[in-house]
Amino acid sequence: MILVTGGAGFIGANFVLDWLAGGGEPVVNLDKLTYAGNLENLASLQGDQRHVFVQADIADSERVRDLMVQHQPRAVVNFAAESHVDRSIHGPEDFIQTNIVGTFRLLETVRAYWGDLSGQDKASFRFLHVSTDEVYGSLAAADPAFTETHRYEPNSPYSASKAASDHLVRAYHHTYGLPVLTTNCSNNYGPYHFPEKLIPLMIVNALAGKALPVYGDGMQVRDWLYVKDHCSAIRRVLDAGRVGEVYNVGGWNEMPNIEIVQKVCALLDAMRPRADGRSYRDQISYVADRPGHDRRYAIDARKLENELGWRPAETFETGIRKTVQWYLDNPQWVAHVQSGAYRDWVKIQYAA
Repeated sequence: MILVTGGAGFIGANFVLDWLAGGGEPVVNLDKLTYAGNLENLASLQGDQRHVFVQADIADSERVRDLMVQHQPRAVVNFAAESHVDRSIHGPEDFIQTNIVGTFRLLETVRAYWGDLSGQDKASFRFLHVSTDEVYGSLAAADPAFTETHRYEPNSPYSASKAASDHLVRAYHHTYGLPVLTTNCSNNYGPYHFPEKLIPLMIVNALAGKALPVYGDGMQVRDWLYVKDHCSAIRRVLDAGRVGEVYNVGGWNEMPNIEIVQKVCALLDAMRPRADGRSYRDQISYVADRPGHDRRYAIDARKLENELGWRPAETFETGIRKTVQWYLDNPQWVAHVQSGAYRDWVKIQYAA
């Protein structure tokens, strides 16, 4: 049994689905079900006795402790986080509470549970913390990619809160001996991605005939990682990663945002052409850049490859085609996640 936190969100749900599809042991899935947590992501597991879902907050120490005592997990995989930069700019307190306070309380609960284990159960237990490349800050065009020893320089309330959580995880290993692992990933994309992030927003807006809002000049560079590749990396780190180590997970796909948008438009032009015969590129609209927008992220994932033999299976071309096809095939999922509150938020966010 493993305990997964944040397992109804985008990456967490993909991990749970992938884990169980690959014959992994049962999962206790704990999620607070905030705006990005969606039980429809897990609909295919309905009736599967290997999946136990619990709606709870990682900051609820008593509830988490009871779950761990009841189910006796041999590992905790922590996806639970507030994770959207734009939302952190408008409302940073939620990010402090979940990413810092929540991680602290989860670590305390896990430490107490682990401390009561003995023998092989204690020796083999792992706490895997899923984090982001944004903790490293921003790179200039010619700078080498982020390695695991790069200095932390977070530039948004989101990345600062994740940096704090990373430091707490490290401290609990060095102070208390808690057997931790940390992964720092680049931008994920793929199925079940909440449509406020770049790629799903472009797909959903394009199909709805709406503007495709691109921040600033669109030349912000990111490394893109297909979510199922991320899931396979986490499985590999959980299985064979060295205790106390950090592993960067990247897709080796650096690309400016405007090029991403253009690729999405080209795929939609081929796979779901507009009725008027024009390109979806005509819907691209440049909007005011967001405050403190990092210019470039890039992940050096050679440590993960050299030590554990992992590389992504998807190129960006294969992964983005699968992603666009998934959104074309799942309009009902898209409609259900676009609540009135979400539509209002997007309207305010991109009003400029």
